[in-house]
Parts: sequence; C-alpha cells; structure tokens
Amino acid sequence: MKVEQINSVQEWLPFAEILDKGIIKMKDSSYIKILNINPINYILKSSLEKEAILNSYKNLFKSCDFNFQIMIQSQKEDLKNHINKLNENNLYPEIKEKYINYINYFVKNKKSSNKKFYLILKSPLSEENESVKIQNLENNYLKIKDLFGRCGNIVSEYTEEKQIIDVLYSFFNSNK
Repeated sequence: MKVEQINSVQEWLPFAEILDKGIIKMKDSSYIKILNINPINYILKSSLEKEAILNSYKNLFKSCDFNFQIMIQSQKEDLKNHINKLNENNLYPEIKEKYINYINYFVKNKKSSNKKFYLILKSPLSEENESVKIQNLENNYLKIKDLFGRCGNIVSEYTEEKQIIDVLYSFFNSNK
C-alpha cells in the first residue's frame, strides 16, 4: 500500500515572508507591494471634470514604465446594521418604512456589493540585490501615488503585517 504525502498549504503559496514597510518577498526572489485605491465617483462629475480625469488616467498609463496589476474585489454588501439603526429611530415612520423596503428590494434584486480596489506592484526578476529591488518598489509606489492622486484617487499602502495578511486572505477567499 502506497501512502501519499500531504503537503502543507504553505508549500504552494508564492509568498516567502512579509518584510518591513509592507513589502512581501516572494519565493521566486521578487518583491511585491499591495496598495489600496480609494475610487472616485466618476458619475457625479461634470463633463469637464470627466474629461480631465480621463486625460489624467491616460497620462498615468503613459508615465508608468513598470508593471502593475489592478485587482477589483466585489463583496456582497450587508446592510442589516444600517436597517437596524434605521429601526431604532422613531422619526417619520412612513418614510422610514418605504426606505427600508427600498433597501431590501435593492439588496434582493440588484445584489448590492461593495468594491475594493487594489494595485499590486511587483519588482521584476533580476540580478539586482534585495535593497535595490525594494528601493525601486518604493519609488514606483510614490510615482503611482502621485499619478493616481492627479486622477482624484487616494492611494495608500499596507504597512502592518496583520493588514497584509487580511488582504492576502481576502484574495484567496473571495467567494465568502
């Protein structure tokens, strides 16, 4: 009888370790940094603002001489707490009831969701030493932050190990 060896999950994950400043060392000796992008409400902008934003995005993509990946993660919105808070308020009961019915209809039929936007920077595989790769990654982060800022987005970095683990966990468990 042949016994199969069961490998641990860590063996197939591409991450080696989480370093300072939120940089993740990969098993292939490259490095990544995960950023959070706060979106703008493009629909509410005027025509002139929309044109300026689109031109800013065009300049962003022309200005980046490095690779990055944008990841959008949708999560079903849980509005139970919002509805509970509304129910605690006794003002305008008939308006409140219609609003709660609208929220329930929207959640049921429109499948309301919350979207999170991430940007993943990766250092290329090269013969450069670790400190050069990390410095290049930090420089790319500052450039991305500036360019997205010109588009109206706020870009923030994850620097705490717990934050990074939570984000990575959400990537691998996105169906929950």
